[in-house]
Amino acid sequence: MVANVTHRHVQEVKMEPTANTHQGNQTTVTEFILLGFGDLPQLQIFLFLLFLVIYIATMAGNILIIVLVVAEQRLHTPHLHTPMYFFLGNLSCLETCYTSTILPRVLASLLTGDKSISVIGCITQFYFFGSLAGTECLLLSVMSYDRYLAICKPLHYSALMNDRLCIQLVVGLWIGGFLSLTIFVFMMSQLTFCGPNEIDHFFCDFRPIIKLSCTDNHMVEFASFISTSIFTMPPFVLTVASYVCIISNILRIPSTTGRQKAFSTCSSHLIVVTIFYGTLIMVYLVSESDALRDLNKVFSFFYGVLTPLVNPLIYSLRNKEVKEALRKALFRSFVFFRN
Repeated sequence: MVANVTHRHVQEVKMEPTANTHQGNQTTVTEFILLGFGDLPQLQIFLFLLFLVIYIATMAGNILIIVLVVAEQRLHTPHLHTPMYFFLGNLSCLETCYTSTILPRVLASLLTGDKSISVIGCITQFYFFGSLAGTECLLLSVMSYDRYLAICKPLHYSALMNDRLCIQLVVGLWIGGFLSLTIFVFMMSQLTFCGPNEIDHFFCDFRPIIKLSCTDNHMVEFASFISTSIFTMPPFVLTVASYVCIISNILRIPSTTGRQKAFSTCSSHLIVVTIFYGTLIMVYLVSESDALRDLNKVFSFFYGVLTPLVNPLIYSLRNKEVKEALRKALFRSFVFFRN
């Protein structure tokens, strides 16, 4: 009931009259309605609890990975004191931010029934979500290149992937990720929205926002294409090329034990890459099809919500170094509290 009242209130009130020389008198939308998962009041409590558990588990898992990596780096222990785990710590930091751009807003909407979000707030959410997604593309490609050097050029690995280069790469990819959307998000903020104001999604994504614009948006779409071509495709190609070389190199190892050991060093990252890019590609393929458009939310849920949740599980359950570091951290904590 609250959601329906809010829905009608926003549609009736949150519009301002403007004059436009090209389009005549019109009303300008100042707020959007995020329809989320539909008007299903009987599922609101269940969905709220589900997303709350997912959010807490995601934050706890990724923060645990960050704490383990930082602690091991400061202690200079051999378990996680390598470039791979330095990048893993950054990935977990990124995932906590990534999830926090979506789920708190979803939880608030489910709890209060208020599905409205300001136009500026919606564009801001898209900016941070898109920037973090771009940063993750860059980071996954750097992690793939790191695994390529470790497996294909082990004798030169320490010299090539030194601490200074790791820091430079991480700083560069964070800056690059947030710069990648700056121009066309600014262009989006200049668009006029004059109704309807409903977004059939649970967060603000590029295509649903653009479809509501009543002004010419061809330049914004072109800027989006250029940004995607520069900041998404090259990292994807580098990631694929790295794993083609890695798999080719592993297959040339004569012993089965050697092949298993080499593959174990990159299997966790390969699973993460497959899940992230697989669901991301499906989102933008499905969104073009009217018949399968409802699946867009499902795939968006996978790459925007479930991927940050399963990443810590994949790295902790499939990685001996992480499990060993976790075991030692728990032992040190036990000894500390016992004393």
